[in-house]
Amino acid sequence: MFEQLDVFVFTLGLTECWSARDDGAVYPLCPGVAAGRFDADRHVLLNLGARETVEDLDAFLTELRAVNPAARMILTVSPVPLAATAEPRHVWTATSYSKAALRVAAEEIARRPGVVYFPSYEIVTSPAARGAYFEPDLRSISEDGVDHVMRVFFEHLLEPGFAAVQPDASPAADPFIEQARQAVAVLCDEAQLDPAV
Repeated sequence: MFEQLDVFVFTLGLTECWSARDDGAVYPLCPGVAAGRFDADRHVLLNLGARETVEDLDAFLTELRAVNPAARMILTVSPVPLAATAEPRHVWTATSYSKAALRVAAEEIARRPGVVYFPSYEIVTSPAARGAYFEPDLRSISEDGVDHVMRVFFEHLLEPGFAAVQPDASPAADPFIEQARQAVAVLCDEAQLDPAV
C-alpha cells in the first residue's frame, strides 16, 4: 500500500500510550485492556508532546518517502474527545492537552513539502457549530457532522473533475466494497476504553 498510494490520510487522535520498559515498544492501549496483562514493573505511561509527535511523524514521512517519493499526506486531528485518561487529572483537561499537542504537531508537519492539514477538528468543535455535530453523548460525531466534514473535504482537497461516487443504498450490492469494508473495519484504540462500546 505505501509503495503505491498517491495520498495518505492520517488522523491524529491521542497522545497517551504505554511503553515497555525493557525494549521501548509502544502500545496504543494499556496492556490488559484488550489483551495481555498490565505489570507496573514492565509498563509505563507516556503522554507525548508536540515535539515527540513531530519527531514520530517526520520518521514516518522519511520511511514513506523512501518507498514512495511522490507520496503526499493529509493530516487531520480527531474531534472525538478522550473517553478516559491514565493521567491524574480530569478527562476534559487531558483531552484539551492531547488535542492541543496534536494540533501543534500537525501544523508543524503541514509545513513539510507534500503535506497539508485538513481542519476536520475545527469544523466539528468550532463554537460556530454550537455543538451541533456531536451526538447526545457529547463524544460521537453526528452524521450531519461527518457529512459536513466530508463535503468540505471533497470540495477543497480533491482534484478538479474528480466525481465522488455515492454509495449504493445496499452495501451488499458490490461484494468487493463489502469485503473491503470488513477488511478495513478499524476500531479506534481509544474506543476500547469506552464502556459503552
